[in-house]
Amino acid sequence: MTAIAAGLAAMSLTVAACSSSSSTPPASSTSNGASSSASGSPSQQAGTAGLTVPTANLPVLQSVGKGEGQLNLIAWEGYLDPSWVKPFQQQTGCQVNAKYAGSSDEMVSLMKNGGGGQYDMVSSSGDADLRILYAGDAHPVNMALIPAAKDFFPAFQAPSFNTINGVHYGVSLQWGPNVLMYNKKDFPTAPTSWSVLYNQAYKGKITVPDNPIQIADAALYLEKTKPSLGITDPYELTQPQFQAAVALLATQQPLVKKYWALASEEISDFQNGNVTLGAGWPYQVSTLRAAKFPIGDTVPAEGATGWADTWMLAAKAPHPNCAYKWMQYISTPQVQAKQAVTYGETPDNSKACAYMDKLQAGSCAQYHANAPASYLASISLWKTPLATCDNGQNNCVPYAGWVTAWNTQVK
Repeated sequence: MTAIAAGLAAMSLTVAACSSSSSTPPASSTSNGASSSASGSPSQQAGTAGLTVPTANLPVLQSVGKGEGQLNLIAWEGYLDPSWVKPFQQQTGCQVNAKYAGSSDEMVSLMKNGGGGQYDMVSSSGDADLRILYAGDAHPVNMALIPAAKDFFPAFQAPSFNTINGVHYGVSLQWGPNVLMYNKKDFPTAPTSWSVLYNQAYKGKITVPDNPIQIADAALYLEKTKPSLGITDPYELTQPQFQAAVALLATQQPLVKKYWALASEEISDFQNGNVTLGAGWPYQVSTLRAAKFPIGDTVPAEGATGWADTWMLAAKAPHPNCAYKWMQYISTPQVQAKQAVTYGETPDNSKACAYMDKLQAGSCAQYHANAPASYLASISLWKTPLATCDNGQNNCVPYAGWVTAWNTQVK
């Protein structure tokens, strides 16, 4: 995240004028048996020692040919909205077929064996990227065929979560925070801390994602509220730090009305009055607001986890020309702006800002499309927990341990 923040800071003056986001083994236990000496953080992930991407030397397209007529995408809910999918289909003749996944684990599973010759791309987040790459399930991408990528903020042109040793495996998309959601009728004033999700007073009115990476949210809260634990990175946890986060989530379990798998489930639970508080994405907030529901959202004082997503190309993509056409299209500032405003996240294309304000006045500043580094600094972007910590010590809990704890100690 440090490298991304620095890159955005360098660009802040440039874009200011337009201101008027299955339990698959972690990278450290892939089949080659190699060990990692990097944390997986954006600033250091690219140098993951001892690991190689099995597909790194596959040939890339040198030109985009006629589309194959179909494009099979694994996506987060909200990432394939008809408002930008239909124009793409009309322009290219590539019919988009969506497979929505509720978690990064599901995405990793669907991408096994290079997408199985069925799926072309996945909207992968940081907690899945390394697992997909080092499993050999992603295909290199020729970025010269994606002209709009040159207008991305520098930090997203070749980020280490989708670019290893100079080889790209997809195109960066959008980024943003996981937010605290609340019903304004019950909370006229926004909660200022994640502590409300651990408060007995709201028993049976809380919903959180059914996702092992949620352990990082508890760790982030403890980093700020229990400094004696010594947590400095919510994805790099020693066993005592990890167990403290798991224990906190175990105490939360009796308070939770539902662990949601799909965003639509959380939306329904708010609308039906089943819950009044939740951890969610800007997409749920935007959808509820569009339905005139009194939803509020905030990034509390402790900060938030978040994501930086990539449209990653499957190693065995059956429709590569349509996949490249999609990457070209989704990278343009107009489409990035439309997705940013619809979903409620921050685009990677530095030229999207002006288009956002045309679609929705003030949205550029609202979603930080002018990219102030201070905003990103408050977000701990998802990444794959590895056994080897940033300090080189091999005493962090790897992702497989997160999955086990989530399924046996939390839920």
